[in-house]
Amino acid sequence: MIEENPVILNIKNRRSVRNYADRSVSNEVIESIIDAGIYAPTGFGIQPWRFVVIKDRDIMKKISTHCKPRLLKQLEGVNIDAAVQFKEMLKKEEFDIFYNAPVLILVLGNKYAPTADFDCAMCAQNMMLAAHSMGLGSCWIGTACLVQDDPDMLKTLKIPEDYKVVAPIIFGYGNTVPVAPPRNDPVITWI
Repeated sequence: MIEENPVILNIKNRRSVRNYADRSVSNEVIESIIDAGIYAPTGFGIQPWRFVVIKDRDIMKKISTHCKPRLLKQLEGVNIDAAVQFKEMLKKEEFDIFYNAPVLILVLGNKYAPTADFDCAMCAQNMMLAAHSMGLGSCWIGTACLVQDDPDMLKTLKIPEDYKVVAPIIFGYGNTVPVAPPRNDPVITWI
């Protein structure tokens, strides 16, 4: 096996953090995270992204409250152990889908860019890896995409009509970092 360098170690050590310290993240750090994101590759060089940075806890609470029942409806009939546990959490009024993180960044993709979903996903991964390298935790909160069915919320979030939420990601200083789950050996077909 080839010796692992700092980039590989950063990739292997990053975890989805769901427990955050009550500590703010500076705008300078947020801008550095976004700057790392925009170096992701894009189809046709379109760079179809925009970003909404939310630090307002009341707005985050409104998004959480809006999205929880919608996700519960989507998960009806899903009986995988992790989904069952998550459904129980979603039913609790006090549960926050953003885990009390101090920052939510919405990576938006242009609806008319043919590779926007892929491009924005790669941008999001760059952002999460950059955050980890700076000592911050992150977690992609796909549930927050469900905000798109509320025109008033889209207006509050200043999301243009020709953009959609692709990657809602929380950032902050983690109280705890989860243990790495075991990884399955990859299935590789050599031709």
